[in-house]
Amino acid sequence: MKKFCCMLLLLLFVLVLPESGHAAAVTGKIFLDGKELTAGQNVQVENVNSTVMVPLRMISQNLGYTVEWDQKSQMVTIGQQGKIIQLIVNQKSASVDDKTVLLTTAPLLKNSITFVPIRFISEQFGLAVAWDNTDKVVTLVTPESTPDTGNDTGTGVVVPPVDTTNLTQVNGVSFNNNQLLITMQGASQPKATLLTNPDRLVVDFPNATFSDVFGTGQLLDPNLNGKLDVVGYPDVSGVRYSLFSTAPYTVRFVVDLNYAKNYTVSVSEDENNLVIVDLNAEDSGETGALPGNSGKKLVVLDAGHGAKDSGAVGVTGKYEKAFNLAIVLKAAELLKKENNIDVVLTRSNDTFLELKERAAIANNLNADLFISVHANSSASTSATGTETYYQRQASKAFANVMHKYLVPATGLSDRGVRYGNFHVIRETKMPAVLLEVGYLSNKGDEALLFTEALQNRVAAAMVSAIKEYLGIK
Repeated sequence: MKKFCCMLLLLLFVLVLPESGHAAAVTGKIFLDGKELTAGQNVQVENVNSTVMVPLRMISQNLGYTVEWDQKSQMVTIGQQGKIIQLIVNQKSASVDDKTVLLTTAPLLKNSITFVPIRFISEQFGLAVAWDNTDKVVTLVTPESTPDTGNDTGTGVVVPPVDTTNLTQVNGVSFNNNQLLITMQGASQPKATLLTNPDRLVVDFPNATFSDVFGTGQLLDPNLNGKLDVVGYPDVSGVRYSLFSTAPYTVRFVVDLNYAKNYTVSVSEDENNLVIVDLNAEDSGETGALPGNSGKKLVVLDAGHGAKDSGAVGVTGKYEKAFNLAIVLKAAELLKKENNIDVVLTRSNDTFLELKERAAIANNLNADLFISVHANSSASTSATGTETYYQRQASKAFANVMHKYLVPATGLSDRGVRYGNFHVIRETKMPAVLLEVGYLSNKGDEALLFTEALQNRVAAAMVSAIKEYLGIK
């Protein structure tokens, strides 16, 4: 593995050259710990805006690792001993196992040859790299080696390795109840700044990057920029986010305000953290109380699936994820009217969260109840009805109360309260249920589930069950 890591480092490395230009081809040589990798052959090197780019296929033949090329997506996949690196031509974001990292220069396709910057790999595997611009020589050095390049002159630039293994991974974002919710894995402490002209709230996460989960669940362009549409909130016109810097790594969120606004920032204390930027605060401050800490009961509502994960697809093509979200949003609006209940949504728009993140949100907030909303599907188009699932015995009483209200609200056949080993109700620490409101594979159920009348009844039934179980009048 060590040999592979050392060799792989030469694939992607960005060096600053004295001369500049859009793209210029030069010839050069590449040495690893004093040994020339190309057996005396000249190497074509591209200088793209002062970035050294080397041909991937030629290098792969010398190093013996697997390189796969997908013509349709123009993706290069490099794999060896379980490590997977994926790059896409003309796209600056790359994937290294479970992390998303930013390249200074995107991979280049020229004359059917894929050129890649070398520094990306050097940062991931710890090689020092030097560029001799006089003789056009790239020198790669493993930490314990002292190579003899046969070259004591020339101008050299040495780029030290950068450790990205301890970066906080930002996994997801949503906006609901005038609050920005950000999920992350790691210990980054957010820094919030209120700015004017125009009014905006900037929240930086130092020592952080976007995880691969974020890129699959939220909008994220090749340069790791994106935005979250916010509708129905007079204080906010939108939310923007980006990998703001790689020196040091910093993820930035910008809440675009319609006017100056007070805020608080609260962070749960766990490996899978939840950050809440609350625009409902009376006074601005760097820290605030998490939901449920004001003496109110806290309910977490989870709209199943989202974004790339559509869930079940109905007989007329309707998506389960849209139904789940509609129910959760309606229930949340009703719960906000209750003086003794706080509500948090795992997602409030068409985004995606891993199952462990959904459970972690509820656990980190020490929620009193957790409800995951779904619609079912079956190979049989005749399957119909409503089910309520629990996994832990401590959740069964809540499931019984919920089901008592849910079945009359749907008007569908009663398929009972059932045991189900679902992750979100197994890994949560509070009473938790999963609702299968109806069957999208049944034409009658599907038509009913997507009516405002049924959705309103189900949302109201959920609130009634919550209040009865919690003993709230």
